[in-house]
Formats: sequence, structure tokens, C-alpha cells
Amino acid sequence: MAMISRRLLLQLAAVSPAAAALQAKAQSYAPHEQALYDAAKREGQITWYTGQMQAEPSEAIGRAFTERFPGIKVSVVRSTSQVAFQRLAQDMRARVSQCDVFSSTDYSHCAFLKREDRLMAYKPANAAGLIEAARKSADPDGYFQITYLGLYAMGRHSNNVTEADAPRSWRDLTDPRWRDKIAIGHPGYSGAITAWCLMMQKAYGWDYLQQLERNRPLIGRSSADPVTAINAGERLIGAGLSSASALLSISRGNPLTMIYPTDGTLAVPAPTGAMKDAPHANAAKLFMEFATSPAYYQASSAYFAESLRPEVPPVPGARALDTIPLITPSPEEVEAGSAEVKERWRDIFGV
Repeated sequence: MAMISRRLLLQLAAVSPAAAALQAKAQSYAPHEQALYDAAKREGQITWYTGQMQAEPSEAIGRAFTERFPGIKVSVVRSTSQVAFQRLAQDMRARVSQCDVFSSTDYSHCAFLKREDRLMAYKPANAAGLIEAARKSADPDGYFQITYLGLYAMGRHSNNVTEADAPRSWRDLTDPRWRDKIAIGHPGYSGAITAWCLMMQKAYGWDYLQQLERNRPLIGRSSADPVTAINAGERLIGAGLSSASALLSISRGNPLTMIYPTDGTLAVPAPTGAMKDAPHANAAKLFMEFATSPAYYQASSAYFAESLRPEVPPVPGARALDTIPLITPSPEEVEAGSAEVKERWRDIFGV
């Protein structure tokens, strides 16, 4: 099981004293932003296909972009990552160019698009200010950047499952006492759940999914669906749930408590790239600058997403990254294993 190094964790958790100096709204533009903004204003809009965050934070990010760059409207097309990629693939087969910028939780999506010569070779200048872990995980040729670090853990219904009784590890989810009590997403829709399946297979073999299936989990689509199921009382335990969705739900008073598994919380670096045939090419480049800037992480951290800029503080309520074990698949593992994961999942769970 791949473990993220302590040094990398410290880089992820680092906070600069400059955070106090940041303003909530747009400041003056850097020269490279001003030149792009002047050109993008003539285009007036941008279409963003994204599976990285839920609808509410995605729309908030779109509004934040327009607030910083008035006159450019963002059309946010939010879905699970696999559905977003399928939609983009349909566009490409139909030779229709609608998407300007594509964001996914599945690294293999952007790696594939790069190989197919579908992404724009554009490295935003603002990416130089991202934390080192994000810079190192980006495409070395500048075709896509890491704009989101997804953390995926477990959760329990606070009123109906005590801390003492709750599962402590991913392995514990196969205990028969959790039959009909677990909710989880689907790798056919969620890139994060694909990565989770890969890590479970690597740690415990394919038998793990077969043992989990015997507990008859409620299977949704995205990594946020277990949060909804717990809040509604449909299930008592969430598996592979998004920490951002969970922490936002907790902040709103819902009966949910996070569980950080002893065998590792999943960490997924998630890519964003501008399309080579983007109908609004200058706006796409400007959005890439925005997506790697402090303003982007100010907007997303309001919804408990991890900040990848040292100037923007970590989200409230989250445990420090250097206090929990993290696991993550390599880009090569995701590319090589994604198709098999989805096929085996359907064979085992029948959905």
C-alpha cells in the first residue's frame, strides 16, 4: 500500500503568515492575468465540466471567477467524474466542442486526453505558487494541473453508532454486523471510488470486495452519496465518503462523525486541464490561472475543500494531514487498473 511521506504531508499542511493579508475579493491583476482577461472579455463565457466537487461548491467557484473577472460567465456542468468524462467523450465522437476546461478526480482521464492530443499545452503562471506536492503531481509538459486534493474516509451516524462500536479500518467494513448498514459510491461514476477500490485490492485482494458485497451496501454514485444516506438515516456507516462533503454536512448540524481509518485515509490528487479545441480559449487559460490562484482556494475552502495554496489556511474541523496515515494510488496504477476495477465491481455487486 503506497503511503504518502511525512515530508509531503508537511508540505500539504503548511500555512503561510501571508494568509492574513489576503482579501476575499479580487485584487489587481498580474500582467499575465490582465492580458488574458482583456482577450477573454471578448469571448464572454466559459464552460467547465467538473467532477471534483459537489454542485454547490462548484457553482460558488464559478461565481467567484466571475466576481474576479467581471463580464465572463461560467457555465458549470457538474456531475460525477466518470459521467463528466463520458459526456466529454460523446462530444469528441460527435466532433462537438463545448467544454473549455475539464476537471476530474480520476488522473487517468487527463492522462488519456493528453495522449489523444485533446488538451491544451498551457502551464498557468499561478501554478508556481501551489504547494510542492501539487506541482510535482502535475503533468510535466503542462497539459494539466492538480487543483484538488480529495480525502476519502469513513463516517458514522453520530446518534446511532458510538465511537467505541464504530468500524476503525476499511477491513472492519466486512464484519457481518454491518450488513445492510453501509453506504458507498460507485467506481463506474466516481473516480475517487475507483481509486479506493484499487487501494483495497492492493491491500486485501479482490476477495475484499466480495466480502463487502455480502454486507449488502447501499450503492450510490458519487463519494458524497454516503453522506446523504447517513443524514437521512438510510444507513449508519459511510465508506469512501468525501471529507469535504462530510465536514460541510457536520458544520450544518447533521448527525455525522468522521472516521479516519487506521489502515489509511485515501488521498487523491485531482487534475484540471484546458481543452485544445476550447471554444473560448482565452477564457479557458484565464480559468486555469484562477484555478491555481489563492482566490480559487478561498472560494473552495468555504466548502471544506483542502487548500493547495500556502496563503490559504486549512479548512476548519479537519484533522491535520500529518496526524493521519494516508494512502494513494500512483497515476500508473490508476491508468492500468481503472477498467478492471469497474468490470469486477459490476460482476461482484451486479450494478
